[in-house]
Amino acid sequence: MSQTTPTAAHLGDLRDVRYGEILLISPGDDGSLEAAVYNTIGLNDCPPDRWRALDPQSLAQQFAVPVVYLNGPRFWLFDELSAFVVGEVATFGGIEARRVAKVRIPAGLELTHGPGKEAYVDIVVERDTEYRFLAGRPVHSLLTPDGKTYVMQAYSQIVDPGQTIGSLAGLGERLSLPRGWRYQVDTPTEDLLMRPVAGEAHVLQDELENTYMLLAH
Repeated sequence: MSQTTPTAAHLGDLRDVRYGEILLISPGDDGSLEAAVYNTIGLNDCPPDRWRALDPQSLAQQFAVPVVYLNGPRFWLFDELSAFVVGEVATFGGIEARRVAKVRIPAGLELTHGPGKEAYVDIVVERDTEYRFLAGRPVHSLLTPDGKTYVMQAYSQIVDPGQTIGSLAGLGERLSLPRGWRYQVDTPTEDLLMRPVAGEAHVLQDELENTYMLLAH
């Protein structure tokens, strides 16, 4: 795999747009695991038939990595994306995806889907992006007792195929949140911009594998 190149991209009208991610996982320099993240955004909508046909083991052999993890389908909740560093495009079983980030995988974190997967674990994603949530549109967040806010960047149909953008208003009733955490839906009067700090985004998932990013203050 080649390294990411300093190519910029901007995309709009992304709210509720379907996408998928392919993670190529290999040992990091310190003996931990890291994943090169390839995303279908701007290339295709993660076609259902082709996505279901992907075989992680075959892809791992094709790309010469120990493990491939499929992360989708997902749907964006922000409206616009600016990516300041993106990488090459690769083809996975007929699906094109672009390298967009690197994820550090915490020791002991189970790379599985569904029941038994540990939720609400903060992980670091290395990327250089800006997400824009337009004013007047709902923003879904998790609030922690120590004053942190994690904003939902994408909802998932991996665990619940029937989840929709409309059902997120009542999501708080379904979640088994850590003690003291709250789920909140706001409609901001100004655009909300989110960028990683020093190229590092802190991200977590709930038990339905909806994904949230820490809002920097």
